[in-house]
Amino acid sequence: MSDVPAVLNAMRLLERIARDWPEPVSSGALIDELGLNRSTAYNILGTLQRAGWTATRGDRGGWSLGPRLLSMARVSEDWMTDIVQQELDSLSQRTGFIVFAVQRHGAAEYSVLAKGDRGKGVRITVGIGDTFPFSAPAIMRAFYAWEDPANVERLAERYGLEAFTAETVTTRVALREEMAATRERGYSVSIREFDLGQSGVAAPVFDAQRRVSMVVCTLAFSSDLNESTVDQHGSLIRECGLRITDRTGGAVKIE
Repeated sequence: MSDVPAVLNAMRLLERIARDWPEPVSSGALIDELGLNRSTAYNILGTLQRAGWTATRGDRGGWSLGPRLLSMARVSEDWMTDIVQQELDSLSQRTGFIVFAVQRHGAAEYSVLAKGDRGKGVRITVGIGDTFPFSAPAIMRAFYAWEDPANVERLAERYGLEAFTAETVTTRVALREEMAATRERGYSVSIREFDLGQSGVAAPVFDAQRRVSMVVCTLAFSSDLNESTVDQHGSLIRECGLRITDRTGGAVKIE
C-alpha cells in the first residue's frame, strides 16, 4: 500500500501547528518549513478548518488547532495525564525531590503540565503552568538532543543561549558535546548551570512517531544533586521517561 500525499501533508500541517499550540503559526511559516506548494497548503488548511480541525482569524492571524480536534483530544489527554501523574508521584516519593513534566509552550518556552512533590522540609518546587526559557539547560537538552544538530544550532542562534550562571554552557562546540552526552546517557545534566544553588536532570518522553513530546525533570539543591549523585538520579529520571513512553504508546528514538 502506498501513502496518500494529501493525507500525509495534512498530518504534517497539524503536527507543525500542534508544536506551537496555543500560539498560532503563520501560513508563510507552514508553507516554508514544510516545503509545500502554496495552493496545496491553503486547500488542505481550508478543508481542515471546515472539519473543525484547524482554526484561523485570517491569514495574518495564523493557524491554530481547531475546536473539534481539541475536543477529540481531551479524552486521550486525560488518560495520558493520569499516567504521567502516577509516574511523577512515584518517583518523587522515592527521591524526596520534586519531579515534573514540561511541554513546549510556543516556540521559545516550556511550561509545567504536571508535578509530583512528595518531599518534606525545605526543598525546591515549581507550580503547574510555570514556564522556563528556551535555553534552560537540562530541559532544552532533553528536548532537542534527538533532533538534527543543525536545526538545534539554528534554534540556539535564533533564541540564544543564556548564561544563567558562570557554569552555564553557552558555546556551540560545548552545546554539541552536551547534546551527544545526553543521547548517550538517555538524560541531560545541569549542575549549577541554571542557578548556582540548584541542579537538575531531565529525560525525554517519546510519542508514537519517536519524537520528544514532553520532558520529565527533577530539581534539587546542588548540595543534594551534584557530581557525586547525578548519575543515580539521572538513571531514575531516564527510567521514568521510558515508562511513560511505554505506557502511552510511544517509541524510543534510537540513534
